[in-house]
Amino acid sequence: MLDEALRARIENSIGDALGEAVRVRSAEAAGGGSISEAFVVGDGTRRWFVKVNRAALAPMFDAEADGLAALAQCGAIRVPKVIAQGVEGAHAFLVLEHLALRPLRERGDGAAAGEALAALHRIEGTQHGWPRNNFIGRNPQDNAMHVTWPFFFAHHRLRPQLEMAKSREDSRRLIERGEKLADRLAAFFVDYRPKASLLHGDLWNGNAAVDENGRLALFDPAVYFGDRDADLAMSELFGGFPESFYVAYRAAWPLAPGYEQRKTLYNLYHVLNHLNLFGGGYLRQAERMVEALLAEL
Repeated sequence: MLDEALRARIENSIGDALGEAVRVRSAEAAGGGSISEAFVVGDGTRRWFVKVNRAALAPMFDAEADGLAALAQCGAIRVPKVIAQGVEGAHAFLVLEHLALRPLRERGDGAAAGEALAALHRIEGTQHGWPRNNFIGRNPQDNAMHVTWPFFFAHHRLRPQLEMAKSREDSRRLIERGEKLADRLAAFFVDYRPKASLLHGDLWNGNAAVDENGRLALFDPAVYFGDRDADLAMSELFGGFPESFYVAYRAAWPLAPGYEQRKTLYNLYHVLNHLNLFGGGYLRQAERMVEALLAEL
């Protein structure tokens, strides 16, 4: 639970943001996160969603606030407003608007969500990347901007994850084969030049829901400008979204040929990140993905 000093600081920060005195009367743990602790705090009539982590990870919350502001550019999507953030002792915290959300389960939910994601992706940048670095989970995400997408993905997505994986004693083959893949990445894009679309960046089904009006709600972003297929690929990695979501997205903005191959490539980044975050069986999964991609070259 929240200790007394942290609770008082959160209370004061909410009050300062709202310009009125606020008394936090309840604080309940909220599940679902593997990176930060989460709580729903309330004053008896209003509630807020609070994320807490180590003080050293305050920049992670700064980046999250920046990402939420970027997603809020799209009126088709609901994004929790940032209320306050700060550091108290050993803890950093982020206070967000509390939204009444439910999972994307119904046919109508999926269709509306697919159309909304297509609207987000139509927000475009001039280069791939983002003006600042951010985080994918708690690992750093290098967003140095580049006009060429294959170069960006090889050097600012795959190679940093492969470098982190070198700390594992059993990763030698993965590193050797993964670096070979990165060297030859441009071969996948001979006839495909993706636009630099605004991406959520970590779009699995745990980071998406539906609000009380049936609008797609997105949170926990790792935003950057890149190939929209990267978001769609991630959405299929851990359980997926309703089929109606993909049907509606493709109707709103059809995909270019070769998506299934690109899906494996883009999801390799997330599998490598999970390997570096959690270890376990992700090593073998990453190795299989690398070999499948190399076999396509």
